[in-house]
Amino acid sequence: MVGKASSVKKKVAMAVVAVLAVLLLATFGAAWYMLDYALAPAADARDMAGRYERMYSEYPYMRHWVDSMRSAKALRDTFIVMPDGLRHHAVYARAGRATARTAVLVHGYKDSHAGMLPLAKMYAGMGYNILLPDLHAHGLSEGSAIQMGWLDREDVIRWISVADSLFADSTGHARMVVHGVSMGAATTMNVVGESLPPSVKCFVEDCGYTSVWDEFSCQLADQFSLPPFPVLYVASALCKLRYGWTFGEASPVSRLRLKATPMLFIHGSSDDYVPSAMVFPLYNANPVHVSPDGGKRRFNGIWITPGSAHACSFHDYPCEYADRVRAFVEEFVD
Repeated sequence: MVGKASSVKKKVAMAVVAVLAVLLLATFGAAWYMLDYALAPAADARDMAGRYERMYSEYPYMRHWVDSMRSAKALRDTFIVMPDGLRHHAVYARAGRATARTAVLVHGYKDSHAGMLPLAKMYAGMGYNILLPDLHAHGLSEGSAIQMGWLDREDVIRWISVADSLFADSTGHARMVVHGVSMGAATTMNVVGESLPPSVKCFVEDCGYTSVWDEFSCQLADQFSLPPFPVLYVASALCKLRYGWTFGEASPVSRLRLKATPMLFIHGSSDDYVPSAMVFPLYNANPVHVSPDGGKRRFNGIWITPGSAHACSFHDYPCEYADRVRAFVEEFVD
């Protein structure tokens, strides 16, 4: 009987080990799939003709503006080589009159510079030079994996240097606003924590997320009805091994806490892709500026657009969007 009991215990132990091994492999497989699903570049990333057509279908008036800019050879392409040896692309245009006022416009997840052209037209109408980079693995920029705005912050800083060289005034610097939408907004907020040239005066973030961890947690629940544990934890560890960063460290809300920064926060009230509630911890994270005389001033502005879905605030309220952005940036970009 003792031998039989021992044999049963061994079988149970082997069964438990087998189940745990299956669960472990399943978790690893799900995490690997999630990472590839989330960070793989869009299949049509380099189909710029198709991306322009999609932009025109949403903003029909843009076709004439882009055609006229191209005819005048005002909308130009430029490439730079990043430290990893990959070529990154951007388009830029000078303002109608010579000025150092410049807008660096950063697109969202699986988008490209084409998606930011309506905002480029808005800034051009305000008399700004414009520079629109394609982020890593987007548009005509090389790369094998999306960086969710984290490593992209370093690339955008290099584009800021390019803007300085293109649009500088007699001081040797341009006077810039960095404006991002969705993942581009997260990139913009991540830039805040870096050492920046004096040319960068203020920022606009439109529907950015608090952190990659928070955003992926929402998507994991919405798309797959799964909790963060264990898949998200394993996927974040795999991301560290494969790409050198984790979902937790890619945290715009943490970057904003580092220093007081002039920033306008915009978010649609009906955004369920990057939940609207994320804008409030972001807005509150940015410290109040204390002047040398002890006076306190909040540099931030916030605008919640009624009824707007994700990244639709400009589409839904183009005139008010332009008025609010103009009023904010002109306080800092003189």
